[in-house]
Amino acid sequence: MAVQWGSYQNEIYLQGLADQVPMFTTDGTRLADAARERLEPGPFGYVAGGAGSGATVRANREAFDRWRIVPRMLTDATKRDLSTTVLGTEMPAPVLLAPVGVQSIVHPDGELATARAAAELGVPMILSTASSYPIEDVAAANTGSNGDGPRWFQLYWPNDNDVTISILSRAKAAGFTTLVLTLDTWTLAWRTVDLDQSYLPFIRGIGTAIPFSDPAFRAGLEKSPEEDPQSAILKWIPTFTGTDKRWDQLPFLREHWDGPIVLKGIQHVDDARRACDAGMDGVVVSNHGGRQVDGAVASLDVLPEIAAAVGDRVAVLFDSGIRTGADVLKAVALGADAVLVGRLFAYGLALGGQDGVRHAVRSLLADFDLTLGLSGHRTPAELSAESVRRC
Repeated sequence: MAVQWGSYQNEIYLQGLADQVPMFTTDGTRLADAARERLEPGPFGYVAGGAGSGATVRANREAFDRWRIVPRMLTDATKRDLSTTVLGTEMPAPVLLAPVGVQSIVHPDGELATARAAAELGVPMILSTASSYPIEDVAAANTGSNGDGPRWFQLYWPNDNDVTISILSRAKAAGFTTLVLTLDTWTLAWRTVDLDQSYLPFIRGIGTAIPFSDPAFRAGLEKSPEEDPQSAILKWIPTFTGTDKRWDQLPFLREHWDGPIVLKGIQHVDDARRACDAGMDGVVVSNHGGRQVDGAVASLDVLPEIAAAVGDRVAVLFDSGIRTGADVLKAVALGADAVLVGRLFAYGLALGGQDGVRHAVRSLLADFDLTLGLSGHRTPAELSAESVRRC
């Protein structure tokens, strides 16, 4: 039976009879302000900040405001089923937890707390190469009462083939089914918020747990990262940054990964077509949440044309700017098979660890469920371009 996510609202109201209010806000647009009060400036700025002036971060949100939902009436939308399947992964709603790295800067449990919350809800998580914990530890945490949680693995492609092969092998052995290759972050953008605070987690050895625990990476060190962390960091920098890959290198990944491969960071329709021609299984329409190119086009603005061009050939996913259930509805209506949420659950993590992630995601799904029904739809598959209007 499909999960009735909207019932979370009833649970919250009934708690009011005992004079209990939610520990954290139910408004996804206010989570950032709440997290700011909890975090030190460096970690908060790293999560919330964007490239340069922040123009792309603002553009992502403004793009959602340009679209309005067109509700329909008397459609028998009382009972709804949000479940879907993307690239063989069954999910209770068209929502995945995006590959947010260095999560331990906002909560000591970091990715472990996120993995546990995701397993509880059955929502797929995407583990970042920049995790604060090794692949195997996160996989173990992502095992709930109903068995393994659905999980994908995001790759920042190392400049060392042996390390790449080793990391992919570990991810596959740990039960990660789909590979998400991030294309747009082979070097960091000019991130003024971080620069003004001289704050970068990686040079402090945070977000390096996967390579530091990797046998191929460790084989290139004279001393282990535990014995000489500084030398390990100095090796990490050229191994994971500074080199933009090429289309003709993608067959290497296909050779060493036998599951679906998704390219994340697609903003141009021709790149989406090239992904199809290269035999990829999906694309994520994304500008990295505005963190990489200042003044870039909003992801939502390019989603419809990319979905129209390749949606019948590959899975089309979306991220960059999702904060509310209405945002999820608009992205799906405009052609996304599913959306990735990042900052939203990261703020929940900052506020309350596993409980905070669970609350943030349940709130988003309840909002989406209720908005879907109130706009006259019973399933995400019923959404189409006619469900929204550009204003």
